[in-house]
Order: sequence, then C-alpha cells, then structure tokens
Amino acid sequence: MSAAEGNGPINALDLALRKDLGDYQRYIDDVRLVDYRVRVFQGGTDAVTRVLVECADAKGDRWSTVGVSANVIDASFEALIDAINYKLLRDGAR
Repeated sequence: MSAAEGNGPINALDLALRKDLGDYQRYIDDVRLVDYRVRVFQGGTDAVTRVLVECADAKGDRWSTVGVSANVIDASFEALIDAINYKLLRDGAR
C-alpha cells in the first residue's frame, strides 16, 4: 500500500502507483502524462465515466489508454495501469 501527494487526485494516484513498482520503476521513469480527459455518459446517478489518458516517453513515443467506471478515480486508475502495462510490455521489461 502506498500513498502520495500530488497536484490533484490523479497526479497523487500516478505517484503512488510509481512507488509500488519496485524493479520495474526504472522502465517507466521517463513516462509522463501528456493529456487527461474525462467524459461522463448517461448523466445522473447511473452515470458512466470514461477517462482517456495520453502518455509519452523520452523517445517521443505516445500512446493512449481508456478506463471506464461509475467512479472517476477507478476509471483513472484503470487508464493509468493500462498505460504503464503498455510501456512495460512494449519495452520488453521482464
């Protein structure tokens, strides 16, 4: 379990995730969040939130991931985890 403070809840979530990666942290040190978008569908108490995250690395590569949930933090977590997993798989981290 990790905790972090950041410039808003999503930045804090990103920083906390990076703390927990142990040996894999070195593979994502150059990853930065380029864009963060939230879209809410079906307004009201049954709203569905879609979070789009765009990331980039030191090589100039960019990729986007999406998280979907009724909770914006959960959707953000899904999108951030997918972005990190993509970077690790693409670069062949084992």
